[in-house]
Amino acid sequence: MELRFAEAADLPAITGLINQAFSVEFFFKASDRITAAEAQHLFEKGRFLVLEEGGRIEGTAYVELRGERAYLGLLSINPQRQRSGIGTRLTAAAEEFARESGCRFMDLRVVNLREELPVIYGKFGYEVTGTEDLSVAAGQVFTQEAHFITMSKDLGHL
Repeated sequence: MELRFAEAADLPAITGLINQAFSVEFFFKASDRITAAEAQHLFEKGRFLVLEEGGRIEGTAYVELRGERAYLGLLSINPQRQRSGIGTRLTAAAEEFARESGCRFMDLRVVNLREELPVIYGKFGYEVTGTEDLSVAAGQVFTQEAHFITMSKDLGHL
């Protein structure tokens, strides 16, 4: 598998993969996770990492550098390839990119209704740091009461 930064031409495939991976959230959301316009906006603000095999993007993660902190989001794996190490490899690559860019911490947020996610990220060294209102999720239509759980990792600890 080839790990690389996405190019603009990858955005349609990335958008499709993210929406496919996040379809598990339809039990509390009434829309796709991301639109093509939103993906383009993020592409202009940060970087998408992709893991590609045979010309097909099997996983992606978004990283945005914010001073000494970085943000990890939209970690998305082809559902048929989940639990194969792709997420672990992308998370490690995102952390290394942030570290090499001078960031000391990596932040992320998950919707509280995805109860498995804090446990998974906890295994990668992320700790819960608080909660955040869903108002930051502009354009998302939630069908249940929910909030974000914020998590962070000190990148000085490998």
